[in-house]
Amino acid sequence: MQRQQEKPTSKLRRFRLYGPCSHVFDASHTGSWRVERPDVAFDKCVKCGICATCCPANVITVDKGSAECVRIMWDYCKGCGICANECPQKAIAMIPERSVK
Repeated sequence: MQRQQEKPTSKLRRFRLYGPCSHVFDASHTGSWRVERPDVAFDKCVKCGICATCCPANVITVDKGSAECVRIMWDYCKGCGICANECPQKAIAMIPERSVK
């Protein structure tokens, strides 16, 4: 059986913090090693925004006022395919990166 501590622990400890307390993680350029990239069929897109919500890299924006409503920052897209899997209209398809000219 475990014994309780014999010394009271009411004494406050002071710590010195060096440097920032929070970290900001910036995305790195991933366009050079991406194998597949999303291709959006704008005629099928209903501009629901689920692809932008589910993107783990937060690189998709949906502009409901333009004809090409889905914009993707290609420098930061990882090609994971989550946007294509979550699209309810199947308006996003993953295509090989090197086939795009």
